Amino acid sequence: MSLLEVKGLNVGFDTPEGEVHAVNNLNFSLNAGDALAIVGESGSGKTQTVMAIMGLLAENGHVNGQAMFKGKDLLQMSTSELNKHRGSEIAMIFQDPMTSLNPYLSIEKQMIEVVIHHQGLNKAEARAHAVEMLRAVRIPDPERSIRQYPHEFSGGMRQRVIVAMGLLCEPDLLIADEPTTALDVTVQTHISHLMSALRQNSNAAIILITHDLGVVAGLCDRVLVMYAGEAVECGTVEQIYYDPKHPYTQGLLNSVPRLDRPEDTELHAIPGNPPNLLSLPEGCKFRDRCPKAYAACTETPPMQIDEGQHAHCCFRGASE
Repeated sequence: MSLLEVKGLNVGFDTPEGEVHAVNNLNFSLNAGDALAIVGESGSGKTQTVMAIMGLLAENGHVNGQAMFKGKDLLQMSTSELNKHRGSEIAMIFQDPMTSLNPYLSIEKQMIEVVIHHQGLNKAEARAHAVEMLRAVRIPDPERSIRQYPHEFSGGMRQRVIVAMGLLCEPDLLIADEPTTALDVTVQTHISHLMSALRQNSNAAIILITHDLGVVAGLCDRVLVMYAGEAVECGTVEQIYYDPKHPYTQGLLNSVPRLDRPEDTELHAIPGNPPNLLSLPEGCKFRDRCPKAYAACTETPPMQIDEGQHAHCCFRGASE
């Protein structure tokens, strides 16, 4: 049985202009010890996918489908039931540390509450564990720093605190939303190593949401590519990087520098803009930006699965 199995996930938001279709019929699964990257442009539905799974959608949001975690549907749980899983079995590292940390509470108060509640440690044990985790994410002088408040930290240090809080209880599933965005390259590498160690030591699964394809290659086994709220391709890191099937995946890879290409290789931006999520077009959502679009693309392409479980939805197969 999969640790997490998402089936037919749909996420929408009611707005004065109409319903925003943020995620549409999304399916994926994750076994213990797996690391899945979800990639795509801003607005592709990556963050709303995991926010729905965690029960953290905005008030105007609504969700249907299934998110089976250890055989139980997270989407059908009440807030009190979800709270038994969030923080201990499922932890999330949020993208914006300023909105994730309570400005009125010290870092110590925010960290040890999690450990005391979920692991049953006393205050002294919880504090010692929190200090060690701050040291692991390279917070200077953690014994002193833990007594400080969020506004006393830089943006990068706040992000490291968020990472430390996510790793505190060694969750079975760690969801990381752009965890290294505000960090310099050396700390990014260190955080990636910490998450890899979590996988190795406790067989935890990881969902990584990121724009950094370099981080993906170093940490993840599989990649799910999303566009306009839909999955357009899913495969192993090797399949996605060296044999991308969907033109959108190819466009993403062609727009970033790569060490396995000649130095004078020209980068190419994907032309145009993503479609309006208030009124998604019929057929392939990428066709207006696709250099390989043809008449059949006015119909919705089915998800095709090749040998090796490489899935993609493109009539051409994108290898032409």
